[in-house]
Amino acid sequence: MKRATGSFEVSLQPLPNTEVSADVMLGRMLLTKKFSGDLSGSARGQMLSAMTTVKGSAGYVAIDHVTGELAGRKGSFVLQHSGSMNRGVPTLSIMVVPDSGTGELAGLTGTLSINIIDGKHFYDFIYSIPEQGRWKAAG
Repeated sequence: MKRATGSFEVSLQPLPNTEVSADVMLGRMLLTKKFSGDLSGSARGQMLSAMTTVKGSAGYVAIDHVTGELAGRKGSFVLQHSGSMNRGVPTLSIMVVPDSGTGELAGLTGTLSINIIDGKHFYDFIYSIPEQGRWKAAG
């Protein structure tokens, strides 16, 4: 396993959700990210969220399509997020969607964690990628 670290900027834009529910406790957002550091590139995706009537409790799922460069290899991959807050206690799991890697990132697997310090976002990406020449990308 290899490790990539760095920072990212994220922008959230509310998207219409009325075709699913008029409940204001359910949200839908467009995610736009810019990664710097060992992973450089950009991402676009969507997030669905659910608030509750209990302070500090909520949940979200998201999908990000990341395009850029990792360890000198160019391509794209998809990250799947699953997060919750249980009365203020956070749980977050972010993984590379199996077989989502393209280009020189075909075969990428891994998990990513996020730390937010003073409003700035940092990532820690533990990943594995087949040696070049030993993996053929589909299509």
